[in-house]
Amino acid sequence: MENIWFSHLIGNIKGMGLNDYLDILVVAFIIYQLAKLVKETRAVQLLKGIGALALVYIIAVVAELRTLRFVMNAVMATGVLALVILFQPELRRMLEHVAQTKLTNLRHFLSGSERDKEWVAQTTSCIDVICEACKSLSKTRTGALIVFERDTKLGEVINTGTVVDAQPSVELIGNLFFVNTPLHDGAMVVRNGRLYASGCFLPLSQNYTISKEMGTRHRAALGMSENSDAIVLVVSEETGVISIAEKGVIRRNFTVESVKKYLQKGLLKLEDEKKESGKMKALLRKVKR
Repeated sequence: MENIWFSHLIGNIKGMGLNDYLDILVVAFIIYQLAKLVKETRAVQLLKGIGALALVYIIAVVAELRTLRFVMNAVMATGVLALVILFQPELRRMLEHVAQTKLTNLRHFLSGSERDKEWVAQTTSCIDVICEACKSLSKTRTGALIVFERDTKLGEVINTGTVVDAQPSVELIGNLFFVNTPLHDGAMVVRNGRLYASGCFLPLSQNYTISKEMGTRHRAALGMSENSDAIVLVVSEETGVISIAEKGVIRRNFTVESVKKYLQKGLLKLEDEKKESGKMKALLRKVKR
């Protein structure tokens, strides 16, 4: 029996064409991405529940338990709608990440001379000022939450706060986050190298696996990074530790120097430009030869 099954399997593999292999690779890639999406989220527990229901259904079919099979068929019929409702935050996050394609950001493919030099200068200056402000905030253990807007526009978040639209300065940042001031408890949104809004409310992360040492600011930073491509900087009020959240992951214990490098790489794409410039130079050398 085993030899027949094995021969049948080999025959099917030999009969597969290029389209069949491509089909398998695409499906495997989709499953892999879905697994990454639900990893370490409440969706894992939901999947375990779905697996248990599927096992009960199989038992009902094999054992010919008609009543249980009827009940499970009714459950399966509404299963797709139930999944959409239960996984709504995860599905939204997945669709937003799909939309955040690098192809929409054409400046990654342009040389430094062709890019908006004014924007680069403004963003570079903003990074320097914010890093200097973080040094002071960390030293005095003043809590801060700063969101750097990128491709995903944060209009809904900005509407929850107060529009400032000011040139960055260490003094202004210090005043906005100073304890008991009207806007100190919310997040600051940085847009195009300017302090665009303050006192904004961010969506809290639904990831219950994060450390209990992290407070509301860190959960809000993580939630914002899960729902957009923004880079979110946090200064802890209790410890003065600087953290950065991006793409649903929060990293802690940054120094001022490492914050500057991280923001330069994330906002200005300096590393990408160096790689593209290197590739272009290598290509030109080959053409000349």
